[in-house]
Amino acid sequence: MPPRGHFQMLFEYAPISLWEEDYSGIKSFFDGLRAQGVTDLAAYLDSHPEQVEDCMKRIQVLDVNQQTLTLLGAASKKELLANLDSVFRDEMRRHFRSELLALWSGELTWSGEGVNYTLQGQPVDIRLNWRILPGHEDAWSSVLVTIEDITEIREAERRFQSLFEVSPISIWQEDYSAVKQFFDGLRDQGVTDLEEYLRAHPGAVAHGMELIRVTDVNQKTLELFKAGSKSQLLSSLGKIFRDGMSEHFKQELLDLWNGRLSYQREGINYSLDGEPINVLVDLRVMPGHEEDFGWVQVAIQDITSRKKAENYLRYLGTHDALTGLYNRAYFEEQMGKAAGADSHPTVGIILADMNGLKTVNDQFGHQAGDALIRRAAEALKASFSDGEVVARIGGDEFAVLLHDRNEADVKKVLERIQSLILLNNRYYHGPELSISVGYSMRQAGEPLEKTFSRADRSMYREKDRHYQAFRK
Repeated sequence: MPPRGHFQMLFEYAPISLWEEDYSGIKSFFDGLRAQGVTDLAAYLDSHPEQVEDCMKRIQVLDVNQQTLTLLGAASKKELLANLDSVFRDEMRRHFRSELLALWSGELTWSGEGVNYTLQGQPVDIRLNWRILPGHEDAWSSVLVTIEDITEIREAERRFQSLFEVSPISIWQEDYSAVKQFFDGLRDQGVTDLEEYLRAHPGAVAHGMELIRVTDVNQKTLELFKAGSKSQLLSSLGKIFRDGMSEHFKQELLDLWNGRLSYQREGINYSLDGEPINVLVDLRVMPGHEEDFGWVQVAIQDITSRKKAENYLRYLGTHDALTGLYNRAYFEEQMGKAAGADSHPTVGIILADMNGLKTVNDQFGHQAGDALIRRAAEALKASFSDGEVVARIGGDEFAVLLHDRNEADVKKVLERIQSLILLNNRYYHGPELSISVGYSMRQAGEPLEKTFSRADRSMYREKDRHYQAFRK
């Protein structure tokens, strides 16, 4: 066996802070409390909080090693032992309370984290371990304590937490482990096709959503969803994830089931004041948690402005800027779809052309002509339901694509158009609005272009009658 001096050298020059301490003063204090009938130390310390510090003073430090002096900025053991109240202070009382509760319950070892201070006043994040050494279990007279400096680790964690908190996008830390357990249970039951299972058990999607545990969100999340605090947000998740989110989450479950552990998807969430938010959701199961789904990070970007811009561009691409009706390109696109579709066996086309627009432009200017075009669009749009395509296909030309209408229906529509034109003329001052209208219903097997040509001829016949009557 190596000589005692060998072990002393191992202690003295160990690369970690080592302390040999005597806890017998604490043991005597505990024995006294038990003799007084105390059985609940936690309740006793709640009533006598000053006893925590008193117990700290009952510890005798028998020895420390060189690494301890380096860690705490002490020039000698004598200097360190004379200034222990500078090392163990502030939150160490809470930390030490946990140690006392472990000792009271008969634990011979304990581990925990806390903060000590160098003699220069610098905080040191530590991981502390102690063990009552064999042969001293009854008196606690020899306890080995190790202190590990974890300041760099904690500083990295604080930097990460700071990056998380001030990130310019909404970030959620979530725990999907219960979802993984749900999946494992289904597989144990023999389920191989989750999509088929969800069709047979529609309530399983809502159940899956309830299994997710949100562990943290950042400040941007509170701002995005207009929450005053994290607790308010976490207690109001049903207001944020609703309506179409069920279908969104169903796809999320299917992806995870099939081993897809990261993806992006667009959707709609809601702020706590009820405003819809277009979002781009980026979900990923974090490395190391592929088997348990214990850490899932979800990033949510607000793309509402982008979606509005896309919708506006889409609107411009399909609508006439002057009237708000559909434009010629959209009308022709819908004609092409109707030409090959069997879902609407009855298709018809109405064509309308304004009378006298050139005269109005010549006599009153194009501004007055544009106003008259808008009035014509107003009368035509009011004559049809929202599901029918009413378009401006030329300067003073309009077209309507009809579905599931018979000839009697169309004649009623034409009467309504003329009635609305009369009403329009009574309501507006200025040039009189006049429109010639023609129509045609597609015949069996007929190309829709031929139907369009027949409606065009019908409209021009009506226009000829209008001008003949005008000249008379």
